Amino acid sequence: MHTSARAAYNAAFTKESYESLLAEIDQDFPGQLDFRLAESPVFVPQPLKEKLVEACESFIDVITKDDFKQLTERAIPENQRVPNENAHSSFLAIDFAICKDETGDLFPQLIELQGFPSIFGYQAYLSEKYKSAFPVPEGFSYAFGVSTYEEYVEEFRKLILGNENLEQVIILEIFPEKQKTRIDFAVTERMLGIQAVCYTKLIREGRSLFYEKDGRKILVKRIYNRLIFDELVQYPELKTSYTFTDEVDVTWVGHPNWFFRISKFTLPFLTSRYVPETKFLSDYQQNFPADLENYVVKPLFSFAGSGVQLHVTEQDLRAISDPENYILQRKVTYEPVIEAPDGGVKCEIRMLYIWPESQERPRLLTSLSRLSRGEMIGVRFNKDFTWVGGSACFYES
Repeated sequence: MHTSARAAYNAAFTKESYESLLAEIDQDFPGQLDFRLAESPVFVPQPLKEKLVEACESFIDVITKDDFKQLTERAIPENQRVPNENAHSSFLAIDFAICKDETGDLFPQLIELQGFPSIFGYQAYLSEKYKSAFPVPEGFSYAFGVSTYEEYVEEFRKLILGNENLEQVIILEIFPEKQKTRIDFAVTERMLGIQAVCYTKLIREGRSLFYEKDGRKILVKRIYNRLIFDELVQYPELKTSYTFTDEVDVTWVGHPNWFFRISKFTLPFLTSRYVPETKFLSDYQQNFPADLENYVVKPLFSFAGSGVQLHVTEQDLRAISDPENYILQRKVTYEPVIEAPDGGVKCEIRMLYIWPESQERPRLLTSLSRLSRGEMIGVRFNKDFTWVGGSACFYES
């Protein structure tokens, strides 16, 4: 990555300063950080930043076409279609593996994209914590289009709250206190003054939704949605007053249908030097590539990497009874581009966009990164390693 910024950071890094950072986070939000924090942020040089933005904008060109909704109708399972879908997603998250091209230059390759929010609150908080704990060079920023943390919060606030009363805007999740990302709920609650409410606690009366707070029943007008159907199906016996598919009078910030529309389902429609070859499995008509060792198969309707097969055979593919619900994607090679004191570390960057209702295109606000030494990005592939886990990016301007 950025050579001089990395050298300065590594020279200043100590295990004690890292442990102090963890202690500060735990003091701010006791017991809420439930995933590993990497020892370092990522310093992104200008040429790589430009490629990341160029790639994202080319994907947005597809997502903003007039026929995109028609193209993605099949993406939404009929029994999971939520009423009152808005004109476009409120969020866009685009994941890239950081690789190298044939000349040895850093080059992003698309892994996945989602019309769903990520940890916007926590990422700003974490980035500020990195800045206070370690040397971040002048001319590097974690945010786009804003100059200060306060401006970042204001942009985020306008999207989430709209013009509603604070109490009538909620963060919606299933058992939020148990989620791995619960620190983001805690940060967002403190940042914006809104409350995370469990799906099971919503009360439906006709077309109205309520939740209880301090013995009062409060009407919900706006929902910052962090809940996906994948999580609900884990609780088949769940009895609730409200279900996702009910007709209710609320405004969604992150309508659930966009989780499906902008997803792995979208990948086969993207053609770019930043997109590895990706097709619906059904498109092969059982005539699969001869070099399957260079491909990965992914189910369309899954989350957090579940169901992904890294080592696939023709027999595996022929055994899939619903190939229209899978994609076959050419593998990419994550390069160990982060120089840790004890060797190279691989990196994935997620570009995070917000999309206010009145705007024609989403706007880039920030990003996150995940560092890995394992076969895949993810906790179970990185046990017992250091300099891995969730992190932030600082971009050279």
